[in-house]
Amino acid sequence: MVVGLFALQRQGTSVVGALFGPVAVLWFLAIAAMGIHGIASNPQVLFALDPFHALGFVTQHGWASFAVLGAVLLAFTGAEALYADMGHFGKAPIRIAWFGLVFPSLALNYFGQGALLITDPKAVENPFYLLAPDWALYPLVVLAAAATVIASQATISGTYSLTKQAIQLDYLPRMNVMQTSAKERGQIYLPGANWVLLVVIVAAIIGFGSSTRLASAYGVAVSGTMLATTILTFFVIRFGWGYNLALCIAATGFFILIDIAFFASSVLKIAEGGWFPLALGAIVFTVMTTWHRGRQLAMARQKQTGTPLESFLGSLAERRPHRVAGTAVFMAGNADALSRALLQNLECNKVLHERVVLLTIVIRDYPWVASSERIEVEPLGHGFYRLMIYFGFIDRPDVSQALELCSQRGLALDPLQTWFLLSRATVIPTARKGMAPWRERLFAAMARNARTAGDYFNIPPSRVIEQGTKIEI
Repeated sequence: MVVGLFALQRQGTSVVGALFGPVAVLWFLAIAAMGIHGIASNPQVLFALDPFHALGFVTQHGWASFAVLGAVLLAFTGAEALYADMGHFGKAPIRIAWFGLVFPSLALNYFGQGALLITDPKAVENPFYLLAPDWALYPLVVLAAAATVIASQATISGTYSLTKQAIQLDYLPRMNVMQTSAKERGQIYLPGANWVLLVVIVAAIIGFGSSTRLASAYGVAVSGTMLATTILTFFVIRFGWGYNLALCIAATGFFILIDIAFFASSVLKIAEGGWFPLALGAIVFTVMTTWHRGRQLAMARQKQTGTPLESFLGSLAERRPHRVAGTAVFMAGNADALSRALLQNLECNKVLHERVVLLTIVIRDYPWVASSERIEVEPLGHGFYRLMIYFGFIDRPDVSQALELCSQRGLALDPLQTWFLLSRATVIPTARKGMAPWRERLFAAMARNARTAGDYFNIPPSRVIEQGTKIEI
């Protein structure tokens, strides 16, 4: 079932949603009905809404109540999968699904299980299935299996979205991103992320063997995610939204204390499987920081060895190289330095095109960039233009589409007379100060396997010329 789910991803999230969406609705309605039936048989369970019951449990059981928090956490795990998917679908569908169906159904079912345990304490061995009538047991097992697939789909879709955003924020190498819907730009498929995730999940299934043994790992992962999210929330509302410092500390501090309590309780289960998400997180963190740091070193090296744009333009009045018809577009990570591909082309062919466009792509630190703010064109003289294209970290980086806006800024480009000359850099690890040797080798390996800029930014392959270059870090 797991392999089949991942194999289906290339068909698109809309296809998966059409197949499994109705099943999810049926699942939540079914568990809500079970909960209502249980509550009706013993309504006194509703006294649990009184917070003094929780306070009394904590004060009367001491250390045991702290240890129980790790188990209580599993009662509301799964909610984080919805919010991991927020960048994929947006906040409105998440809110509607959670408050309109998921949360009410879960709350009713847990109250129903509590009512059953009050009536029959022996039902503690499996209160969920014992809450259902005998005739509904097998249909419920089938429905539960299908619902498990649904929960997995939310996490998979969220992984695609987060991976794409990490790529565009320069924390992961470029990967193949496939748009699976002509209507919804958030519906994407990343083959690389898909199969890496499958391998990790299969390894976890084989290694742990059962969901019971996996519970400790899941608790650490979820509580750690909640704590990290709450901490990041402080920076968003303080520095992103500009709220008062005291208000930000009070608002997030309350939830941070709760999250710390849950995480500390979960950490007690590290030896029982909690080590797995921590180890996995350390690996992902190492890969992301290595790529980001490696890119910074590579850009700094290019700046040191590059030719300043102003001095090159000044020299054109003296050198006057031969100009040929057409437009050449050179991509450059640094808008103030000359592209290596341009220098190599000039040195080899001794010519320049009559129009030269120096293209720099900038990924903003906010989700979307309006089309009116997509491009900036600056004439530099001597037939040179600086072209800046801006994308949000959720936008699809489509250079071909963005170039259609250039005519509105006084730079009309004929697709048949425009060539894109790109550099394909080979990273060479050295003894220079920068990163540890093993991290430099890791960065070089990722750079070799990264998707080309032409493919990733949707530049017509028939108009692309790639030139090799070396960067020592």
